[in-house]
Amino acid sequence: MAEEGQVIGCHTLESWNEHFQKGKDSKQLVVVDFTASWCGPCRIISPILADLAKRTPEVLFLKVDVDELKTVAEKWNVEAMPTFLFLKEGKAVDKVVGARKEELQLTVAKHATAVA
Repeated sequence: MAEEGQVIGCHTLESWNEHFQKGKDSKQLVVVDFTASWCGPCRIISPILADLAKRTPEVLFLKVDVDELKTVAEKWNVEAMPTFLFLKEGKAVDKVVGARKEELQLTVAKHATAVA
């Protein structure tokens, strides 16, 4: 189990369901990074996301490889990588498509503060 302030990789459907449910139950913001190993922009944004996770431990960060968990990516209509999905109580509240650092940081800040 990962500690707070880390990006948790979900490599199985069980792992995804467990973390998704935990985020839903805790009512905390969940940021899901839909990524792919072959995606260049995904690799570029990855350390930025890790840094963001360290700075906002109240947010649950998950990483889903679209090739590993196609059904999850399809359920959330992910069509481009990276796609960052912002979930609250199991529902999508926002989305950032592409490796857009500033937009990602602003969207995390916007929704993380709305929790309090």
